Amino acid sequence: MKKQVICSTVFPLLCILLLFLSVEAQTCSPSGKIKGKTPPPGQCNQENDSDCCKDGKWYTTYKCSPPVSSQTKATLTRNSFEPDGDGGAPSECDNQYHSDDDPVVALSTGWYNNGKRCLNYINIHGNGRSVRDKVVDECDSTMGCDSDHDYQPPCPNNIVDASKAVWKALGVPESDWGEMDIYWSDTD
Repeated sequence: MKKQVICSTVFPLLCILLLFLSVEAQTCSPSGKIKGKTPPPGQCNQENDSDCCKDGKWYTTYKCSPPVSSQTKATLTRNSFEPDGDGGAPSECDNQYHSDDDPVVALSTGWYNNGKRCLNYINIHGNGRSVRDKVVDECDSTMGCDSDHDYQPPCPNNIVDASKAVWKALGVPESDWGEMDIYWSDTD
């Protein structure tokens, strides 16, 4: 009788512990912080409501992003991949600029996965629509507040940074462009 009571008590506790550990292993913890400094005059491009680093403010950095699934939750933001756009430099994947009329995106560092998603397509689901977009860049979650990053803070770890073509394809009125909750997935 005692063995049965112990087994029926221990087994559920073990299951709960294993479930907690597997969920814990899937989380993405911050990897560090960067201290902001005031950008030189005219050096931070605030196109598309981009933030500029603030002197003395600490910004969280990430080397990872939440786990990718068939419906990965993310925040859609707006970026210009054109020369002199708020994206800064040419895209990481092909060292090229891209027209704002092309459906292209940058992914947070963990999702960018050291370029493994470069020039591949993802599906974005939002505003009741789905669109297929090409990954051309990284939204750097590990660095920021310097000239290489247009004096903008590090990207959060859950960003899909999209050209205006993506926002248009999702049918979002231009007055609402900025941030939007979406789901995305790799294409088949």
